[in-house]
Amino acid sequence: MEIAAETQKKTGVFARGWDCLKSTKGRVVQVAKNAKKQGQDDPRKIIHSLKVGLALTLVSLFYYFRPLYDSFGVSGMWAVLTVVVVFEFTVGATLSKSINRGFATMLAGALGVGAQQLASLFGEEGEPVVLGIVVFLLATASTFSRFFPRIKARYDYGVLIFILTFSLVAVSGYRVNQIMELAHQRLSTILVGGATCIIISIFLCPVWAGEDLHNMIVHNMEKLSSFFEDFSGFGGEYFMKPIDGESIMDSKDKSFLQGYRSALNSKSNEESLANFAAWEPCHGRFGFRHPWKQYLKIGALTRQCAYHIEAVSSYLNSETQVSVEFRTRIQESCTTISSESGKALKALASAIKTMKDPSSADAHVENAKAAVKDLEIALNAGLLDETDLLDIIPDATVSSILIEIVKCVEKVSESVHELSGLAHFKGVEPTITPEKSQLLHRGTIKPIPDRDGDATDVVITVEASSVSLENDKGKWKGKQGEIHVNMY
Repeated sequence: MEIAAETQKKTGVFARGWDCLKSTKGRVVQVAKNAKKQGQDDPRKIIHSLKVGLALTLVSLFYYFRPLYDSFGVSGMWAVLTVVVVFEFTVGATLSKSINRGFATMLAGALGVGAQQLASLFGEEGEPVVLGIVVFLLATASTFSRFFPRIKARYDYGVLIFILTFSLVAVSGYRVNQIMELAHQRLSTILVGGATCIIISIFLCPVWAGEDLHNMIVHNMEKLSSFFEDFSGFGGEYFMKPIDGESIMDSKDKSFLQGYRSALNSKSNEESLANFAAWEPCHGRFGFRHPWKQYLKIGALTRQCAYHIEAVSSYLNSETQVSVEFRTRIQESCTTISSESGKALKALASAIKTMKDPSSADAHVENAKAAVKDLEIALNAGLLDETDLLDIIPDATVSSILIEIVKCVEKVSESVHELSGLAHFKGVEPTITPEKSQLLHRGTIKPIPDRDGDATDVVITVEASSVSLENDKGKWKGKQGEIHVNMY
């Protein structure tokens, strides 16, 4: 009995150990898969890790080589600490932290030495009192300055380092005799560490925050355009007649209808990238003092448009009873708005991506605005004809949101045009002659018989821009919104 019990106990221990080993193996495999996925999604992360390792190896030479160690001593560790805290993923972030740390260290070190020298004038009894007062005043003022939005956004790290360095120099100077040598060693090693990070970050596979911001804005606008355009976009999906209780598109991939969500939560990333981009030097297509704030304005309007899309997308799977006649009346206008808005956003995204003039989107914006006028007429007529208002509320709500989306797309277009002027986008040569380029004109045609009966004068009232054409059938000439055609 005892032998059997002992054997069973050992078997249980081995079983638990084996289960633990298998679970550990599973966790290791999962971690490896996650690491592989991270590297495949963005190979720059692997390169950044290698760059940090290289920088740490280089600054470690302060300890490995005797001549360097004799010159800087234990202060060489500040170079290692500097690399750890200032080396960031993008060039702008690295420059921001390095410059903030360098200037804050120099200023705080100078003030710390000055405070220590001032306090020494008051003798042994008055020196700690004066040092305490100076540390209190500067620390209080510096901490309060961190609440200012502009300082918080760009110089918060520098203010933090200033408080730390000033306190260390001022307080340690009370017990350390060679305060100037200590400050010189720490400042030198910090500057070396920061310079190492900057050089490696810029010249070895750089990752530019400005370029990331540029691509993020383009990506978000393309996602919004896909919502309207792919598979006829929202208009096609919303007005598609169901077959056997299912939409024709149910069997197709509708992931494009969810792509707009990436723009909803991008505000913090955009602001961070814009802040870091302001620190970066000229690179690629982006010159000095590139208008990064204009990207934030475009991003905010894109986000506003995405919120409207979020509201209108909730009606895609709605099972509320609606008026078929009213829906048929507004279908063409809503579909046109959806299609033209998508084309406008796509053209604007392409203009930003290629940094070329965004005038190609103007026609789509005007077409969407013309469709809005038609939709408003249809809505007014539908509201007068319908007796049961509850049946038209869903479609009327969707129409109202689409009208707001067109207004938002127009604002996005205006902001992109502003960016085009500020960033000096390249002009685009027209692919068609001006005589053949025209918008979707809306107007009326009224024939007027000639007195002799040999010819007919046709008066066409045009509400958009006029055109001028000539052919062998007649001559077109416009004046004050009218075109007269003499047909022979």
